[in-house]
Amino acid sequence: MCFTSSESGPSNSLSRKRSYRRQHIRVPRLSRWRRLRKKKMVEADDMERKNLKLYMENQSILKQNEALRNKALLLHQENETLLAQLQNKFSNPQNHM
Repeated sequence: MCFTSSESGPSNSLSRKRSYRRQHIRVPRLSRWRRLRKKKMVEADDMERKNLKLYMENQSILKQNEALRNKALLLHQENETLLAQLQNKFSNPQNHM
């Protein structure tokens, strides 16, 4: 029932080798996992930044489009008014002479 240091020695060293081996295998996986996770987060941040930039650009284009649409409407109305005035000028018989 007495244990000597030689009996516990090999089992302890075997246990240490196993635990070292597990750590050696898991640490690179963990590092890889952290690296991939960080890369995904950076990519997600980049995508979010690009998305926001495109959204802002789109909003700017929509505002410009609305302004141009209003300008085109005013020009169309002005054109219609001038055309009506021109038709009235040439349709009056007294203005022809």
